[in-house]
Amino acid sequence: MATVLDRTPLHAEPKTAEAQTEPERRAGGTKGVPRSVGIGLALAALATVVWSGSFVTSRALADTVPPIQHAFWRWLIAIAAVAPFAARQAWQQRELIRQHIRFLLLASLLGVTVYNTLVNQAGVTTTAGNMGMIMAASPVLMAVYERLGGNRLGARRVTGMLVACAGVLLLVSKGSLAMDFAAGDLWVIGGAFAFGSYSAVLRRKPQEIGGLAFLFTTFVLGALMLLPVFLVSLAVQGGFTPTVGTVSPLLYVGVVSSAVAFFAWNKAISLIGAARAGVIYYLQPVCVALLSFALLGEGIGRLQVVCMVLILGGVILGSAARRR
Repeated sequence: MATVLDRTPLHAEPKTAEAQTEPERRAGGTKGVPRSVGIGLALAALATVVWSGSFVTSRALADTVPPIQHAFWRWLIAIAAVAPFAARQAWQQRELIRQHIRFLLLASLLGVTVYNTLVNQAGVTTTAGNMGMIMAASPVLMAVYERLGGNRLGARRVTGMLVACAGVLLLVSKGSLAMDFAAGDLWVIGGAFAFGSYSAVLRRKPQEIGGLAFLFTTFVLGALMLLPVFLVSLAVQGGFTPTVGTVSPLLYVGVVSSAVAFFAWNKAISLIGAARAGVIYYLQPVCVALLSFALLGEGIGRLQVVCMVLILGGVILGSAARRR
């Protein structure tokens, strides 16, 4: 499913909860942290809800639009959507972009080229529900990366993560804990690793690169890396017929799931860190289940309700701010 907002070089911004030192945390942090944490949690929730719809569209387009072409057109639409707002800033910061091109290529590869392409491929052989539930495992990797980076997660956040993860496992296994993955499930697992790695990489984003410039640049680089595979798909599989049933979902994933959701997610990472934002991401299987119920008429049984309670409880516990 991309950045932090622009920063004025003449003014230092207040430190976020994740960026503070341990003495600052004990002293109560800096002014504005409670508000920034609330905004970060809200943005992470927004991105999570929007991305939940992407799994439904990936499944819906699996039989009409080849997965590679789905991904490529998604990013072309996303580029067109953000260009009026971001192209000028990206041009003004072209020297900074050149200096940090390796980082930008890595972020583009993980978050744009690989992640969504694997999810689209998964939609050919597995359900939207399975995709959403398996993707909910990516916050575990986010937390591992944060811990390896020297950040303390805290007992409350770890407990919340484990509770939410237990709910996801029960939901995926239908209460039996016997994992029976389809081929598509394995593609989603690869996507989960790509997304978790992308979220962790964002913490190293050069602060001098503006948010819109970063968003636009990663979209362009990711689409360029996808171009050769797109051309192969076009030659081997042929194109698809543009209809309301194909164009409308592509507009949704291109504008809402890409431009809006990636911007919101990356801003959330900058405010609260990947581990805490990852806890919110556990809401995804709940959102997918509710969307399936509302849009596809799929029933929600007792097991789903129990798992949703576990996931929501874990999210609330893990996203709560530490007491002073």
